[in-house]
Amino acid sequence: MNTNRIKIKDLEPAAYEAMMALENYGKSCALDPLLKELIKMRASQINGCAYCLDMHTEDALKMGESSRRIFALSVWHESHLFSEKEKTLLQLTEAVTKIAEKGVDEETYQNAINTFGEHLTAQIIMLIITINAWNRIAVSTRLIYKP
Repeated sequence: MNTNRIKIKDLEPAAYEAMMALENYGKSCALDPLLKELIKMRASQINGCAYCLDMHTEDALKMGESSRRIFALSVWHESHLFSEKEKTLLQLTEAVTKIAEKGVDEETYQNAINTFGEHLTAQIIMLIITINAWNRIAVSTRLIYKP
């Protein structure tokens, strides 16, 4: 099922530049870079985005993330490999990524605020939104990651 699809970057460069502005904003966020990669990998798993999952797994490994934790990421809620802080981050990532299912419940929201504070929680939500947008671009146009 390998069909040629549009390249948004070429056809709509202004839209792509806006996405890159969001991506660059994310780089300036105060969240630890490995936590940013957890967000990107988990959202990409949920959204079935092989392109982003491949890219961000490679990035996380280069930053020192363990293969074991990457393998366990899809079952983070049952794993002892993730801290409570990471579990709070991953719960918020799942809630925002699956927003149509039940929104972001009050417990998830309050856990994020209590763990990260309002300002960093706002940044985290924007990071989640950004990777979800990239996932949708990559999946709908069938991008293939070639490092």
